[in-house]
Amino acid sequence: MSDSRPNIERPDTEPGKATPLDLVAHPLRAAILNEVHARPFAPLATPKRILHFGFLTDEVSAREDRQRLADFCARQGNPGPQPSEKHFRIQLGTASLRWEQHSEFTTYTWDIVAQAGDAPFSPEAGALQSQLQMLPPPGPLLVAVDLHILPQTEPPLAIEPHFHRPSLAIAENADGRATYATDFRIDDSGFVRILVVDGGLDRERAGALVQRILEVETYRTLALLALPEAQRLSPSIAKIERRLAEVTNAMRKANDLASNHHLLDELTGLAADLEAGAAASVYRFGATRAYHEIMRQRLQTIGERKTPGISTWTSFLARRMTPAMRTCATIESRQAALSLKLSRAADLLRTRVNVELEKQNQELLKSMNARTRMQLRLQTTVEGLSVAAITYYVVGLFGYVAKAVHEAHLLPFDPAYMIASFIPVAALSIWLTVRRIRQHHMQHEE
Repeated sequence: MSDSRPNIERPDTEPGKATPLDLVAHPLRAAILNEVHARPFAPLATPKRILHFGFLTDEVSAREDRQRLADFCARQGNPGPQPSEKHFRIQLGTASLRWEQHSEFTTYTWDIVAQAGDAPFSPEAGALQSQLQMLPPPGPLLVAVDLHILPQTEPPLAIEPHFHRPSLAIAENADGRATYATDFRIDDSGFVRILVVDGGLDRERAGALVQRILEVETYRTLALLALPEAQRLSPSIAKIERRLAEVTNAMRKANDLASNHHLLDELTGLAADLEAGAAASVYRFGATRAYHEIMRQRLQTIGERKTPGISTWTSFLARRMTPAMRTCATIESRQAALSLKLSRAADLLRTRVNVELEKQNQELLKSMNARTRMQLRLQTTVEGLSVAAITYYVVGLFGYVAKAVHEAHLLPFDPAYMIASFIPVAALSIWLTVRRIRQHHMQHEE
Protein backbone atom coordinates (compact mmCIF):
# COMPACT_ATOMS: atom_id res chain seq x y z
CA MET A 1 0.00 0.00 0.00
CA SER A 2 1.27 3.48 -0.78
CA ASP A 3 0.33 7.00 0.10
CA SER A 4 -2.23 8.28 -2.40
CA ARG A 5 -2.06 11.92 -1.49
CA PRO A 6 -2.40 14.14 -4.56
CA ASN A 7 0.93 15.10 -6.07
CA ILE A 8 0.81 18.83 -5.42
CA GLU A 9 3.25 20.87 -7.46
CA ARG A 10 4.79 23.21 -4.92
CA PRO A 11 6.30 26.59 -5.80
CA ASP A 12 10.07 26.58 -5.83
CA THR A 13 10.30 28.68 -2.66
CA GLU A 14 10.94 26.10 0.02
CA PRO A 15 13.93 26.51 2.34
CA GLY A 16 17.18 25.59 0.62
CA LYS A 17 15.84 26.15 -2.90
CA ALA A 18 16.72 28.95 -5.26
CA THR A 19 14.63 32.06 -5.63
CA PRO A 20 14.26 34.29 -8.71
CA LEU A 21 17.49 36.22 -9.27
CA ASP A 22 18.89 34.42 -6.20
CA LEU A 23 17.07 36.83 -3.91
CA VAL A 24 16.67 36.05 -0.20
CA ALA A 25 13.19 34.62 0.34
CA HIS A 26 11.04 35.50 3.34
CA PRO A 27 10.89 32.49 5.71
CA LEU A 28 7.08 32.38 5.40
CA ARG A 29 6.90 32.79 1.61
CA ALA A 30 6.59 29.08 0.85
CA ALA A 31 3.90 28.53 3.49
CA ILE A 32 1.90 31.51 2.26
CA LEU A 33 2.06 30.55 -1.43
CA ASN A 34 1.26 26.89 -0.73
CA GLU A 35 -1.75 27.70 1.44
CA VAL A 36 -4.04 27.89 -1.62
CA HIS A 37 -3.02 24.30 -2.45
CA ALA A 38 -3.43 22.98 1.11
CA ARG A 39 -6.87 21.38 0.63
CA PRO A 40 -7.29 20.13 -2.93
CA PHE A 41 -10.54 18.40 -3.85
CA ALA A 42 -10.04 14.65 -4.10
CA PRO A 43 -11.52 13.25 -7.36
CA LEU A 44 -14.51 11.05 -6.60
CA ALA A 45 -15.93 8.28 -8.77
CA THR A 46 -19.63 7.45 -8.52
CA PRO A 47 -20.92 5.42 -6.70
CA LYS A 48 -19.25 6.06 -3.34
CA ARG A 49 -20.06 5.81 0.33
CA ILE A 50 -18.57 8.50 2.57
CA LEU A 51 -18.50 8.29 6.37
CA HIS A 52 -17.46 11.62 7.85
CA PHE A 53 -16.68 12.15 11.57
CA GLY A 54 -15.92 15.35 13.46
CA PHE A 55 -14.39 15.28 16.96
CA LEU A 56 -13.83 18.17 19.35
CA THR A 57 -10.15 18.37 20.28
CA ASP A 58 -7.98 20.62 22.40
CA GLU A 59 -4.26 21.24 22.05
CA VAL A 60 -3.23 18.12 23.99
CA SER A 61 -5.68 15.69 22.36
CA ALA A 62 -4.86 17.07 18.90
CA ARG A 63 -1.15 16.46 19.47
CA GLU A 64 -1.80 12.93 20.70
CA ASP A 65 -4.12 12.26 17.75
CA ARG A 66 -1.44 13.34 15.28
CA GLN A 67 1.03 10.96 16.90
CA ARG A 68 -1.46 8.07 16.80
CA LEU A 69 -2.10 8.71 13.13
CA ALA A 70 1.64 8.78 12.39
CA ASP A 71 2.07 5.47 14.23
CA PHE A 72 -0.86 3.97 12.33
CA CYS A 73 0.61 5.05 8.98
CA ALA A 74 3.99 3.61 9.97
CA ARG A 75 2.35 0.25 10.70
CA GLN A 76 0.76 0.38 7.24
CA GLY A 77 4.15 1.10 5.64
CA ASN A 78 3.27 4.69 4.69
CA PRO A 79 4.69 8.04 5.81
CA GLY A 80 2.49 9.93 8.22
CA PRO A 81 1.60 13.65 8.26
CA GLN A 82 4.41 16.14 8.64
CA PRO A 83 4.42 18.24 11.87
CA SER A 84 3.26 21.31 9.93
CA GLU A 85 0.53 19.54 7.94
CA LYS A 86 -3.11 20.03 8.88
CA HIS A 87 -4.53 17.84 6.10
CA PHE A 88 -3.51 14.32 5.16
CA ARG A 89 -4.82 11.53 2.94
CA ILE A 90 -3.86 7.86 2.88
CA GLN A 91 -5.05 4.93 0.76
CA LEU A 92 -6.00 1.81 2.72
CA GLY A 93 -6.80 -0.91 0.18
CA THR A 94 -10.13 -0.12 -1.44
CA ALA A 95 -10.88 2.62 1.08
CA SER A 96 -9.12 5.92 1.75
CA LEU A 97 -8.90 8.15 4.80
CA ARG A 98 -8.77 11.93 4.76
CA TRP A 99 -7.62 13.53 8.03
CA GLU A 100 -8.00 17.23 8.78
CA GLN A 101 -7.02 19.06 11.95
CA HIS A 102 -8.59 22.44 12.75
CA SER A 103 -8.35 24.85 15.65
CA GLU A 104 -10.88 23.07 17.88
CA PHE A 105 -11.94 19.97 15.98
CA THR A 106 -10.51 17.11 13.91
CA THR A 107 -12.28 15.31 11.09
CA TYR A 108 -11.91 11.77 9.73
CA THR A 109 -13.47 11.14 6.33
CA TRP A 110 -13.59 7.53 5.11
CA ASP A 111 -14.09 7.00 1.38
CA ILE A 112 -15.54 3.54 0.78
CA VAL A 113 -16.21 1.85 -2.55
CA ALA A 114 -19.91 1.26 -3.21
CA GLN A 115 -21.68 -0.87 -5.80
CA ALA A 116 -23.77 0.69 -8.56
CA GLY A 117 -26.76 -1.45 -7.74
CA ASP A 118 -26.76 -0.70 -4.01
CA ALA A 119 -29.85 0.88 -2.55
CA PRO A 120 -29.29 4.23 -0.81
CA PHE A 121 -27.65 3.76 2.61
CA SER A 122 -27.40 0.02 2.22
CA PRO A 123 -25.90 -1.57 4.21
CA GLU A 124 -26.49 0.61 7.25
CA ALA A 125 -23.63 2.78 8.41
CA GLY A 126 -23.46 0.89 11.72
CA ALA A 127 -22.32 -2.22 9.84
CA LEU A 128 -19.57 -0.28 8.05
CA GLN A 129 -18.44 1.63 11.11
CA SER A 130 -17.07 -1.49 12.80
CA GLN A 131 -14.58 -1.86 9.94
CA LEU A 132 -13.31 1.70 10.39
CA GLN A 133 -12.40 1.67 14.08
CA MET A 134 -8.70 1.21 13.42
CA LEU A 135 -7.97 4.59 14.96
CA PRO A 136 -9.29 5.63 18.39
CA PRO A 137 -11.43 8.80 18.47
CA PRO A 138 -9.38 11.87 19.46
CA GLY A 139 -12.21 13.46 21.43
CA PRO A 140 -15.99 13.71 21.85
CA LEU A 141 -17.93 12.99 18.67
CA LEU A 142 -19.82 15.99 17.31
CA VAL A 143 -20.38 15.27 13.63
CA ALA A 144 -21.26 11.92 12.02
CA VAL A 145 -22.40 11.94 8.39
CA ASP A 146 -23.33 9.03 6.16
CA LEU A 147 -23.16 10.33 2.57
CA HIS A 148 -24.07 8.09 -0.33
CA ILE A 149 -23.46 9.32 -3.88
CA LEU A 150 -25.20 7.26 -6.57
CA PRO A 151 -25.60 7.69 -10.34
CA GLN A 152 -28.92 8.83 -11.76
CA THR A 153 -31.07 5.93 -12.97
CA GLU A 154 -34.08 5.40 -15.16
CA PRO A 155 -36.64 5.76 -13.75
CA PRO A 156 -35.18 8.51 -11.48
CA LEU A 157 -34.12 7.40 -8.05
CA ALA A 158 -36.79 8.07 -5.40
CA ILE A 159 -35.32 10.33 -2.69
CA GLU A 160 -38.17 11.10 -0.33
CA PRO A 161 -38.72 7.55 1.04
CA HIS A 162 -35.27 7.62 2.64
CA PHE A 163 -35.87 10.75 4.75
CA HIS A 164 -38.29 12.35 7.19
CA ARG A 165 -40.58 14.32 4.89
CA PRO A 166 -41.38 17.37 7.14
CA SER A 167 -37.67 18.25 7.52
CA LEU A 168 -36.50 17.17 4.07
CA ALA A 169 -34.33 19.62 2.12
CA ILE A 170 -33.44 18.96 -1.53
CA ALA A 171 -31.53 21.10 -4.01
CA GLU A 172 -29.65 20.89 -7.28
CA ASN A 173 -26.19 22.31 -7.83
CA ALA A 174 -25.62 25.32 -10.09
CA ASP A 175 -25.70 23.45 -13.43
CA GLY A 176 -28.34 20.93 -12.37
CA ARG A 177 -26.06 17.90 -12.80
CA ALA A 178 -26.44 16.73 -9.21
CA THR A 179 -29.22 16.58 -6.67
CA TYR A 180 -28.49 16.32 -2.94
CA ALA A 181 -30.88 15.77 -0.07
CA THR A 182 -30.98 15.36 3.71
CA ASP A 183 -33.38 15.71 6.61
CA PHE A 184 -30.66 16.81 9.09
CA ARG A 185 -31.85 14.07 11.47
CA ILE A 186 -29.88 11.36 13.27
CA ASP A 187 -30.74 7.85 12.09
CA ASP A 188 -30.74 4.68 14.16
CA SER A 189 -26.95 4.30 13.70
CA GLY A 190 -26.26 7.83 14.92
CA PHE A 191 -25.51 9.38 11.50
CA VAL A 192 -27.03 12.27 9.57
CA ARG A 193 -27.86 10.87 6.14
CA ILE A 194 -27.07 12.78 2.93
CA LEU A 195 -27.95 11.40 -0.50
CA VAL A 196 -26.30 12.79 -3.65
CA VAL A 197 -27.62 11.76 -7.05
CA ASP A 198 -25.01 12.24 -9.77
CA GLY A 199 -26.55 13.31 -13.06
CA GLY A 200 -23.32 13.69 -15.03
CA LEU A 201 -20.60 15.16 -12.84
CA ASP A 202 -16.96 14.50 -13.65
CA ARG A 203 -14.70 13.10 -10.91
CA GLU A 204 -13.25 16.45 -9.89
CA ARG A 205 -16.58 18.23 -9.64
CA ALA A 206 -18.10 15.31 -7.76
CA GLY A 207 -15.26 15.46 -5.22
CA ALA A 208 -15.65 19.23 -4.83
CA LEU A 209 -19.43 18.99 -4.35
CA VAL A 210 -19.16 16.21 -1.75
CA GLN A 211 -16.49 18.07 0.23
CA ARG A 212 -18.56 21.26 0.30
CA ILE A 213 -21.67 19.37 1.38
CA LEU A 214 -19.74 17.71 4.21
CA GLU A 215 -18.37 21.10 5.26
CA VAL A 216 -21.89 22.55 5.34
CA GLU A 217 -23.02 19.86 7.77
CA THR A 218 -19.82 20.14 9.85
CA TYR A 219 -19.93 23.91 10.23
CA ARG A 220 -23.70 23.87 10.74
CA THR A 221 -23.23 21.64 13.78
CA LEU A 222 -20.28 23.64 15.10
CA ALA A 223 -22.18 26.91 14.71
CA LEU A 224 -24.96 25.62 16.95
CA LEU A 225 -22.56 24.85 19.81
CA ALA A 226 -23.12 28.37 21.13
CA LEU A 227 -26.89 27.94 21.51
CA PRO A 228 -26.76 25.85 24.73
CA GLU A 229 -24.23 28.35 26.12
CA ALA A 230 -26.58 31.22 25.29
CA GLN A 231 -29.51 29.42 26.89
CA ARG A 232 -27.41 28.76 29.99
CA LEU A 233 -26.35 32.41 30.31
CA SER A 234 -29.78 33.92 29.63
CA PRO A 235 -31.25 33.44 33.15
CA SER A 236 -28.16 34.84 34.89
CA ILE A 237 -28.09 37.87 32.57
CA ALA A 238 -31.78 38.51 33.21
CA LYS A 239 -31.14 38.26 36.96
CA ILE A 240 -28.27 40.76 36.77
CA GLU A 241 -30.40 43.13 34.68
CA ARG A 242 -33.22 43.05 37.26
CA ARG A 243 -30.81 43.57 40.16
CA LEU A 244 -29.09 46.43 38.35
CA ALA A 245 -32.45 48.19 37.97
CA GLU A 246 -33.08 47.74 41.70
CA VAL A 247 -29.63 49.03 42.63
CA THR A 248 -29.91 52.11 40.40
CA ASN A 249 -33.28 52.87 41.94
CA ALA A 250 -31.79 52.51 45.42
CA MET A 251 -28.97 54.88 44.42
CA ARG A 252 -31.50 57.71 44.16
CA LYS A 253 -32.42 57.31 47.84
CA ALA A 254 -28.97 56.56 49.28
CA ASN A 255 -27.46 59.70 50.81
CA ASP A 256 -25.03 58.38 53.41
CA LEU A 257 -21.60 56.95 52.82
CA ALA A 258 -22.40 53.51 54.28
CA SER A 259 -25.33 52.97 51.88
CA ASN A 260 -23.27 54.03 48.87
CA HIS A 261 -20.47 51.69 49.91
CA HIS A 262 -22.94 48.81 50.19
CA LEU A 263 -24.43 49.52 46.75
CA LEU A 264 -20.95 49.83 45.22
CA ASP A 265 -19.97 46.44 46.63
CA GLU A 266 -23.11 44.90 45.17
CA LEU A 267 -22.46 46.44 41.74
CA THR A 268 -18.91 45.10 41.84
CA GLY A 269 -20.23 41.62 42.57
CA LEU A 270 -22.73 41.82 39.70
CA ALA A 271 -19.98 42.98 37.32
CA ALA A 272 -17.74 40.10 38.41
CA ASP A 273 -20.53 37.57 37.77
CA LEU A 274 -21.23 39.05 34.34
CA GLU A 275 -17.58 39.16 33.29
CA ALA A 276 -17.07 35.56 34.39
CA GLY A 277 -19.85 34.42 32.07
CA ALA A 278 -18.68 36.68 29.25
CA ALA A 279 -15.09 35.45 29.50
CA ALA A 280 -16.28 31.84 29.23
CA SER A 281 -18.50 32.52 26.20
CA VAL A 282 -16.65 35.15 24.17
CA TYR A 283 -14.71 32.55 22.16
CA ARG A 284 -17.77 30.38 21.62
CA PHE A 285 -19.90 33.25 20.27
CA GLY A 286 -17.08 34.46 18.02
CA ALA A 287 -16.51 30.96 16.66
CA THR A 288 -20.24 30.56 16.01
CA ARG A 289 -20.30 33.68 13.84
CA ALA A 290 -17.30 32.41 11.88
CA TYR A 291 -18.73 28.89 11.41
CA HIS A 292 -22.12 30.24 10.35
CA GLU A 293 -20.50 32.51 7.78
CA ILE A 294 -18.41 29.62 6.39
CA MET A 295 -21.54 27.48 6.10
CA ARG A 296 -23.33 30.22 4.15
CA GLN A 297 -20.33 30.69 1.86
CA ARG A 298 -20.21 26.97 1.08
CA LEU A 299 -23.89 26.98 0.12
CA GLN A 300 -23.37 30.06 -2.06
CA THR A 301 -20.42 28.34 -3.75
CA ILE A 302 -22.55 25.30 -4.56
CA GLY A 303 -25.16 27.60 -6.14
CA GLU A 304 -28.37 25.84 -5.22
CA ARG A 305 -31.32 25.44 -7.59
CA LYS A 306 -34.71 24.85 -6.05
CA THR A 307 -36.64 21.61 -6.44
CA PRO A 308 -40.38 22.27 -6.82
CA GLY A 309 -42.35 21.88 -3.58
CA ILE A 310 -39.37 21.23 -1.28
CA SER A 311 -37.07 23.63 0.56
CA THR A 312 -33.48 24.03 -0.51
CA TRP A 313 -30.71 23.62 2.04
CA THR A 314 -30.21 27.38 2.13
CA SER A 315 -33.83 28.22 2.85
CA PHE A 316 -34.27 25.34 5.33
CA LEU A 317 -31.13 26.22 7.32
CA ALA A 318 -31.92 29.94 7.20
CA ARG A 319 -35.37 29.28 8.61
CA ARG A 320 -34.19 26.86 11.30
CA MET A 321 -30.82 28.36 12.24
CA THR A 322 -31.57 32.08 12.11
CA PRO A 323 -33.46 32.08 15.46
CA ALA A 324 -30.55 30.25 17.10
CA MET A 325 -27.98 32.66 15.64
CA ARG A 326 -30.08 35.64 16.71
CA THR A 327 -30.36 34.22 20.22
CA CYS A 328 -26.58 33.97 20.45
CA ALA A 329 -26.11 37.45 19.02
CA THR A 330 -28.70 38.86 21.41
CA ILE A 331 -27.05 37.29 24.44
CA GLU A 332 -23.68 38.63 23.33
CA SER A 333 -25.06 42.15 22.81
CA ARG A 334 -26.90 42.01 26.16
CA GLN A 335 -23.64 41.07 27.85
CA ALA A 336 -21.85 44.03 26.24
CA ALA A 337 -24.65 46.50 27.03
CA LEU A 338 -25.02 45.24 30.60
CA SER A 339 -21.28 45.48 31.16
CA LEU A 340 -21.37 49.12 30.02
CA LYS A 341 -24.35 49.91 32.28
CA LEU A 342 -22.69 48.30 35.28
CA SER A 343 -19.51 50.27 34.59
CA ARG A 344 -21.44 53.54 34.40
CA ALA A 345 -23.40 52.84 37.57
CA ALA A 346 -20.22 51.87 39.42
CA ASP A 347 -18.45 55.03 38.23
CA LEU A 348 -21.37 57.13 39.46
CA LEU A 349 -21.32 55.46 42.85
CA ARG A 350 -17.54 55.83 43.10
CA THR A 351 -17.96 59.54 42.37
CA ARG A 352 -20.56 59.87 45.11
CA VAL A 353 -18.39 57.95 47.54
CA ASN A 354 -15.38 60.12 46.68
CA VAL A 355 -17.43 63.28 47.19
CA GLU A 356 -18.59 62.02 50.57
CA LEU A 357 -15.02 61.16 51.53
CA GLU A 358 -13.82 64.59 50.45
CA LYS A 359 -16.50 66.20 52.61
CA GLN A 360 -15.39 64.11 55.56
CA ASN A 361 -11.78 65.03 54.87
CA GLN A 362 -12.68 68.72 54.76
CA GLU A 363 -14.47 68.46 58.09
CA LEU A 364 -11.51 66.61 59.52
CA LEU A 365 -9.11 69.27 58.24
CA LYS A 366 -11.27 71.99 59.75
CA SER A 367 -11.24 70.29 63.13
CA MET A 368 -7.49 69.74 62.84
CA ASN A 369 -6.97 73.43 62.00
CA ALA A 370 -9.07 74.47 64.99
CA ARG A 371 -7.14 72.08 67.19
CA THR A 372 -3.86 73.41 65.85
CA ARG A 373 -4.90 76.99 66.56
CA MET A 374 -5.88 76.01 70.08
CA GLN A 375 -2.53 74.29 70.57
CA LEU A 376 -0.77 77.42 69.27
CA ARG A 377 -2.63 79.58 71.76
CA LEU A 378 -1.78 77.19 74.55
CA GLN A 379 1.83 77.14 73.43
CA THR A 380 1.94 80.95 73.41
CA THR A 381 0.41 81.04 76.87
CA VAL A 382 2.87 78.46 78.14
CA GLU A 383 5.75 80.37 76.63
CA GLY A 384 4.61 83.58 78.42
CA LEU A 385 4.31 81.72 81.71
CA SER A 386 7.67 80.08 81.09
CA VAL A 387 9.30 83.47 80.53
CA ALA A 388 7.71 84.79 83.74
CA ALA A 389 8.79 81.74 85.75
CA ILE A 390 12.36 81.77 84.43
CA THR A 391 12.55 85.51 85.00
CA TYR A 392 11.38 85.01 88.58
CA TYR A 393 14.08 82.43 89.24
CA VAL A 394 16.84 84.43 87.49
CA VAL A 395 15.87 87.61 89.38
CA GLY A 396 15.86 85.60 92.63
CA LEU A 397 19.37 84.37 91.97
CA PHE A 398 20.46 87.88 91.07
CA GLY A 399 18.92 89.14 94.35
CA TYR A 400 21.10 86.76 96.36
CA VAL A 401 24.18 88.11 94.58
CA ALA A 402 23.15 91.75 95.12
CA LYS A 403 22.45 91.22 98.84
CA ALA A 404 25.81 89.49 99.30
CA VAL A 405 27.59 92.38 97.61
CA HIS A 406 25.68 94.89 99.79
CA GLU A 407 26.57 93.06 103.03
CA ALA A 408 30.20 93.05 101.95
CA HIS A 409 29.95 96.89 101.87
CA LEU A 410 30.76 96.82 98.13
CA LEU A 411 27.38 98.25 97.14
CA PRO A 412 26.75 101.79 98.46
CA PHE A 413 22.95 101.73 97.96
CA ASP A 414 20.03 99.44 98.79
CA PRO A 415 20.16 96.18 96.66
CA ALA A 416 16.38 96.37 96.16
CA TYR A 417 16.92 99.15 93.59
CA MET A 418 19.44 97.04 91.78
CA ILE A 419 17.11 93.97 91.74
CA ALA A 420 14.19 96.06 90.55
CA SER A 421 16.19 97.50 87.67
CA PHE A 422 17.38 93.98 86.67
CA ILE A 423 13.87 92.56 86.29
CA PRO A 424 13.03 94.10 82.84
CA VAL A 425 16.49 93.29 81.53
CA ALA A 426 16.17 89.63 82.58
CA ALA A 427 12.58 89.33 81.25
CA LEU A 428 13.51 90.83 77.86
CA SER A 429 16.62 88.67 77.55
CA ILE A 430 14.72 85.48 78.40
CA TRP A 431 11.86 86.35 76.00
CA LEU A 432 14.30 86.98 73.14
CA THR A 433 16.11 83.73 73.89
CA VAL A 434 12.87 81.69 73.86
CA ARG A 435 11.76 83.37 70.65
CA ARG A 436 15.09 82.65 68.93
CA ILE A 437 14.89 78.99 69.97
CA ARG A 438 11.33 78.68 68.62
CA GLN A 439 12.28 80.26 65.28
CA HIS A 440 15.26 77.95 65.01
CA HIS A 441 13.02 74.89 65.48
CA MET A 442 10.49 76.16 62.91
CA GLN A 443 13.20 76.73 60.30
CA HIS A 444 14.60 73.27 61.00
CA GLU A 445 11.17 71.65 60.50
CA GLU A 446 10.66 73.56 57.21
